[in-house]
Amino acid sequence: MALDVLLGLQWGDEGKGKIVDYLANQYDIIARFQGGPNAGHTIVIGSDKYVLHTIPSGIFRPDVQNLIGNGVVVDPIILAKEIRGLREAGLKMENLLISSKAHLILPTHRWLDAASEAAKGDAKIGSTLKGIGPTYMDKTGRNGLRIGDINAGTFKEKYNNLSSKHQQLLEIYPSVDFKYEEEKAKWFEAIEEISWIPVVDCQYYVNDALKSGKKILAEGAQGSMLDIDFGTYPYVTSSNTVTSGVCTGLGVAPKNVGKVLGITKAYCTRVGSGPFPTELNDEMGEKLRALGKEFGATTGRPRRCGWIDIPQLKYTIMINGVDSLCVTKLDILNEFDVIKIAKHYTIDGKQTDQLPYDLTGADIKIDFDEMPGWKVDLEDINDLSDLPQAAKDFIAEIERLLEVPVNFVSKGPERRNLLVR
Repeated sequence: MALDVLLGLQWGDEGKGKIVDYLANQYDIIARFQGGPNAGHTIVIGSDKYVLHTIPSGIFRPDVQNLIGNGVVVDPIILAKEIRGLREAGLKMENLLISSKAHLILPTHRWLDAASEAAKGDAKIGSTLKGIGPTYMDKTGRNGLRIGDINAGTFKEKYNNLSSKHQQLLEIYPSVDFKYEEEKAKWFEAIEEISWIPVVDCQYYVNDALKSGKKILAEGAQGSMLDIDFGTYPYVTSSNTVTSGVCTGLGVAPKNVGKVLGITKAYCTRVGSGPFPTELNDEMGEKLRALGKEFGATTGRPRRCGWIDIPQLKYTIMINGVDSLCVTKLDILNEFDVIKIAKHYTIDGKQTDQLPYDLTGADIKIDFDEMPGWKVDLEDINDLSDLPQAAKDFIAEIERLLEVPVNFVSKGPERRNLLVR
């Protein structure tokens, strides 16, 4: 009766979707537990590339049920477009479910997001402008609309009341271009378009499945350093991206959480504003970005790049209760003569492995260790034991420093490029 968890340990974009896709056939249900269409999970199957924003990454396994949990916020327009794209690719989509308690992103949520970000000027936090923050604000403010409201006779009245409230709030912000009536029409069309998706009471569905012996994998979006409580606040997302978010995002008790698999890149990236201790603002950073094709799957924005950060990973491993690790994008380091690992921080002259209260304001000096690169193409390697010695040493050092086993190593976007211990 345990539900396993897979989530990102950095600032997102760690390659979670690919790993979920690979593991999905070992589970009966894949369940997204938080976030919204600000997520972008890229999956490559053969020569085909897919980017998922709301739909769980097990959708390509027809015998696996895929649940959009109550902790997710849903934009009907984006979800409908996503479904159309997958159907055009030949998927029947009969294995998709959605929670009745998942909150809806209204057009005016996106309008508020854009206006609020514009008002911040140079202090903007790097929002994806998908309306995520304002939707979660309405959720905690007890104003939100949910999937379960759609078939209620008062749905349009509730929509109009909330939309009117948003438009009153917009008066305090600078004007931004937003075609509201056009977006409203598209939104209601999309509501009709997604009405075929079976709606379930997530908490009963998940717990009944566990009682019947079914295996469930909870899929996280974004990364642990973007968690609303434990991330680099205020440069964070609006949901709990860590393991504890599974309990509220799906309606399961803590005792039912099983194994936790944490995903980290062999280096580190971040999209948008906010602190990033190991960031490389030089040719090395540009090289990582170019080789790793580090551009946002949702926004297209170039990702900031840096070396792997051990104190940061120790922190997220601790708060998530990580049992095992997956290191992705090892192949991106193929062309480096020297690879660096941020082993410790030095703050105010004192060496530490602990993150300060505010990474933004801290004067952090990084204590790097250097390791030799392997300068070998990993394409034809199909077993961890066949990795070049320098790559084995790199993985072994990560295990030693983090005190967690690395059970998966990814060396390319395709399914076949995942090496499993």
